[in-house]
Amino acid sequence: MDRSVASPRVVSIADFRSLARRRLPKVVFDYLDGGAEGEFTLRENCRVFEDITFRPRHAVAAPSCDLRTRFLGFDLSLPVLLAPVGYSRLMHPEGEVAAARAAGLAGTAYILSTISGHPLEAVKAASSGPVCYQLYLLGGREAAEASIQRAKNAGFAALVVTVDTVVAGMRERDFRNGMKELLGGNLFAKIPYLPQFLARPGWLIRFLLDGGIPPLPNVVIPGQVPMPLLDVGAALADAAVTWEDLRWIREVWSGPIVVKGILTADDARRAVDEGASALVVSNHGGRQLDCVPSSLRVLPEVVAAVNGRAEVLMDGGIRRGSDIIKAICLGARAVLIGRGYAYGLGAAGHAGVTRSLEILRADAERTVKLLGCTSLAALNRSYVNVPADWQLS
Repeated sequence: MDRSVASPRVVSIADFRSLARRRLPKVVFDYLDGGAEGEFTLRENCRVFEDITFRPRHAVAAPSCDLRTRFLGFDLSLPVLLAPVGYSRLMHPEGEVAAARAAGLAGTAYILSTISGHPLEAVKAASSGPVCYQLYLLGGREAAEASIQRAKNAGFAALVVTVDTVVAGMRERDFRNGMKELLGGNLFAKIPYLPQFLARPGWLIRFLLDGGIPPLPNVVIPGQVPMPLLDVGAALADAAVTWEDLRWIREVWSGPIVVKGILTADDARRAVDEGASALVVSNHGGRQLDCVPSSLRVLPEVVAAVNGRAEVLMDGGIRRGSDIIKAICLGARAVLIGRGYAYGLGAAGHAGVTRSLEILRADAERTVKLLGCTSLAALNRSYVNVPADWQLS
């Protein structure tokens, strides 16, 4: 393992964030770290966990702790799935392959973004655990159907359909750092933004040896070449998923469907009615519409609306094992982490993702034991104090 990520130097996800900031060019780090507009929701996703406090049972022996859970029939060794993170190959050349391998070795699942730099077949082969495919309709239904068929042939466990990207959010850091210019074809437009790459020679050498900006190997209209990475922003505006699209997806994909991006009880019920096996309470990590509630704040409302008809997961703001346990106490089957492992990926590749999961596992196990429990299954709302104004079932 990379010595820089070994204990005691890296003992929290925040430590990995600091390392990633030092090792990645500003435009890449801020793409990973930033959110939409004033970043209120980005901040609130993390801060809201402070509103929930624990109610432990003391004088209880807890020599062991079982963190296992089930997701769509798969046994996971901990209630943490790796969320889809676009542009992962820009953070580290191994990108999605490294993250999927780390997830499998940790006994959990990985979700591959459509906006990925490695072929879905290679990502699936890298993991010993379940791998899901997160679907955008980039390139239209024809390209999506081709990628769905590839995912089916490769043995993907589920489709994760993201429903909160009718357009891309206004991520101001990306504009200030020249993301559009750097991905575009105008060489002169790139010049003002090049110093940030020269300031990170280690990253730049790896990037150039990896071939530079990759196309999107999983967005291929039959008979054409893979979509260039620079086309994604414009393509998202034509790739919004509607309930009608969800019915079409149900026809071409026979496996489980997970709907990601649920923030209201009404949408939760609608998604289940349309055949979703699981829902992810998510505001896209604060990267789409700013000033929506934090995911944790919405979680009890969605759990109550679903009423056991589908599995409910949550993402947004998870930085510690105690955050995971709070979400479980409020009804989540498991959580998704995005930045929580991507900081590690940007800092140290596979070793960084592996260490991130080790940190979260140890944190979660310690929290459960300190609560006076021996297993995840024993947790419920009685182990937390919840603000009186939260909508609960």
